[in-house]
Amino acid sequence: MAEDDGRIVIMPGLAIHRDEITETFVRAGGPGGQNVNKVSSAVELRFDLTNSTSLPAAVKARAARIAGRRLTREDVIVIAAQRFRDQPRNRADALARLVAILRAAADPPVPRRPTRPTPASRHARLEGKQRRARIKILRARPVEH
Repeated sequence: MAEDDGRIVIMPGLAIHRDEITETFVRAGGPGGQNVNKVSSAVELRFDLTNSTSLPAAVKARAARIAGRRLTREDVIVIAAQRFRDQPRNRADALARLVAILRAAADPPVPRRPTRPTPASRHARLEGKQRRARIKILRARPVEH
């Protein structure tokens, strides 16, 4: 994840502006000693997908799907980072996680090529069906003459 002139490079040919990201700092739970109640070391990073001018529509759609429950109703990706005890490392962690989502979304999925079943697989399927049919016939009540 490289930065140049206020842009965060996702991959060659795709970058987002630094000002499209908002960060808020809150007090983190977990370890921190005497500092934990005084320092806001946890980071909540927000990236507005809908209003982003840097990303193509297809990438936005895939990013929304990949983000899952981190996506709000307003199409804002929210990433909370509190893994580390200091703010700069949490900021870098949150940004790295956003870049990972966008990088995965930038890769278009490989289209599925339909294939035909092989003769062996067709034969195996029919064998299985015949085997099940024989088992069910054995379960039936005997026919009285």
